[in-house]
This record gives sequence, structure tokens and C-alpha cells, in this order.
Amino acid sequence: MIDFIGKKRWFFFISEILIVIGIISLVISQIQLGAPLQLGIDFTGGTSMILQFNPAVEQSQLRQEMAELGYDEARIQDAGEGNFIIYTREITSVEAREMTEELSTELDSQVEIIDYYLVSGTVAAETARNAIIAVIIAAVAMMLYIVWAFRRMPKPFRWGTCAVIALIHDVFIIVGIFSILGWLAGVAIDALFITGLLAVVGYSINNTVVVFDRIRENVSRHVRLDFAETVNDSLVGTLGRCLNTALTTFFVLLALFLFGGATIHYFVLVLLLGVIIGTYSSICISSQLLVVWEKREWRALLPFAKKSA
Repeated sequence: MIDFIGKKRWFFFISEILIVIGIISLVISQIQLGAPLQLGIDFTGGTSMILQFNPAVEQSQLRQEMAELGYDEARIQDAGEGNFIIYTREITSVEAREMTEELSTELDSQVEIIDYYLVSGTVAAETARNAIIAVIIAAVAMMLYIVWAFRRMPKPFRWGTCAVIALIHDVFIIVGIFSILGWLAGVAIDALFITGLLAVVGYSINNTVVVFDRIRENVSRHVRLDFAETVNDSLVGTLGRCLNTALTTFFVLLALFLFGGATIHYFVLVLLLGVIIGTYSSICISSQLLVVWEKREWRALLPFAKKSA
């Protein structure tokens, strides 16, 4: 039998490394970009366009021409098949058409606007505020639900708290990864990023509830006298279900990531990371926290601290 509980120090150590890397990335991004994350137009305001070039042009050529036209701040993302996604300051549809006409002349390529999206600064600020509120409300609602669902267990608040800590763990690691992508590759987050995070929250909590429910069942049946052994048996018993669910979801998302459109590329990446990290946290973090809290083994949270006698 796999001894998950005996390896809890290593699980905590892995998570702590990922969290520290995320914190360092957020600090570097704050210094370099003026924000912990590279923010898209949904949060800063601006214009997003998908331009199609026929014949296709090089991204470096397009970037140079955009700079010469006065759009040197524009971010350009290659969407394949001669298409480019352009993020720039707020411009009207008339200005966008004028820009494409100039690009068509300078690059000797027919340019067509496939998609045009404008977000004002006021709407962007409201979107950012609503995104933060949505994540907080989701976390609080999840904790209250778990406390209610496990109300017949001793100290149900403990179960809800451990589930939410694991949830925050998942969200923070994903945010840290996107912070790294932001200052290394210029990847910006948008409203779809928040949608993805909320989906990850639901997925992570679902996995955690599956494991917790098996723990509750085994505790009620008095399968083991020791709580740590009961939790370990429960983890082993639900391991197959958790992994099967994760793998089937992972393969679908991987196909979308590889063959889906460029506009949902990073949204799918959030979901992919969420499946991996959410499965890991439900097996290796939330349940381990229950054991640590039950046995007051707080030193286990510090992997290199000596075990108490």
C-alpha cells in the first residue's frame, strides 16, 4: 500500500518550492511591469484585433511596421495561418481600418480584420474588481458548503478550512506560472483567465470532496483506530477514481490546447494546469493538512525541521 501520509513532508516541500518561485516571479513582474501579472485589455482597457494577412507576413515585419505607424506599445501574438492577434491602446473601428490599409500598403499584403474588440478603461477597472470579488466569493462559498456537508464530523470547520487552503494553493501556483509567462514571454491574462481559475476552483473542490467523503465514511465505520491510517486508506481507495477523472479530462484539454484556436490557447492552459495541480492538491495537500491539524504535527509543514520526540 502507498504511504501517502508518510510522505507528507515531501508533498509540502514541493508545494512550498512552487509557491516561493511564484512569489519571486510576482515580485520581479511588479518591478519590471509595474504589476504582478501582465494584464490584458480586459483589465487595463484597450483594443484587441485579429488580423489576417494574405500572403502571410513575418511577425518581425509586422512589429516593425506597427512601431513606424505609432503603435510601438502593441503586443503581437502569432495565431497561425497568416493571422495575428494584436493588443494595443484604445482605437476606434475607423482608426483600425485606417491602420490595416496602411499595413496592407507597406507590407504588400491584403489585410482583413477578422475580429475587433474594444474595452474602455472604466469597464476594465470594473472587470478587475469583479474578478477579485468572484474568486473570494467562490472560496468562501466552497468552505461554507464543505462545513455544512461534513457537519456530522467532529470539527467540520477544520475540513472546510483545509479544502480552501488547498484551493488557494492551486490558484496561487497557477497565478505564479502565468506571472513567469508574463515577464518571460509577454503572456497577458484576460477575463477568460478568471473564468479558467473559477473552473479550476470547482474542479479542485470536487476532487477534494471525493477524498474527504471517503475519509468520513471510513471514520464512521471505524476502519482504523489511527486517523492518519484512516486517511491513508481513503487516499488509496480514491486514487484510481481521481486519476481516471484527471486523465480523461487532461487528454481532452490537451487536444484543445494543441489544435484549438489561438484565442482560447491560454484559457485551456489554465484548465490543464488546474487539472494537474488540483488532482495533486486533493491527494497530497488537503488530506495531509487534516492529519497535521488532527495530530498537531505542525513541524511537518517545515520539511527540514526535526520531528518532535
